[in-house]
Amino acid sequence: MRKVEAFTDGSADHLGRGGLGGVTALGSSEKMFSGSEPGTTNNRMELRAALEALRSLKEPCEVFLHTDSEYLRKAFTEGWLEKWQKNGWKTYSKEPVKNQDLWLLLLDEIKEHRIDWRWVRGHAGHQENERVDKEAQRQRRSLKSG
Repeated sequence: MRKVEAFTDGSADHLGRGGLGGVTALGSSEKMFSGSEPGTTNNRMELRAALEALRSLKEPCEVFLHTDSEYLRKAFTEGWLEKWQKNGWKTYSKEPVKNQDLWLLLLDEIKEHRIDWRWVRGHAGHQENERVDKEAQRQRRSLKSG
């Protein structure tokens, strides 16, 4: 399997304008991606960014996916997704799991890859995280309010 480094970030403001940014790198070749969405949340944009990174891959890969979202990383590394599915997509407090639609898409997408979920501290000077954060914010600001 080819080894890919992926860096992703999502952003949303109090008006629900959201943006995402990411980059996948295979050796010296890299691919940048971005997008925006109205009426969303920061967590949805974090999930969408990871989803877009995985969708950009044309073959099964070993992916080192770097994110500053503990929500995203821990869902995969600490068994949250398995518990939610076992409980009929309900949280520990019996509330519906938020963003189930995106979790299902991510679960489907990861089947083809081997993923190493890596957390990076956001806004701490990590070069690639800062780069994708800036793109996510740029995309978010590109949406008109209202």
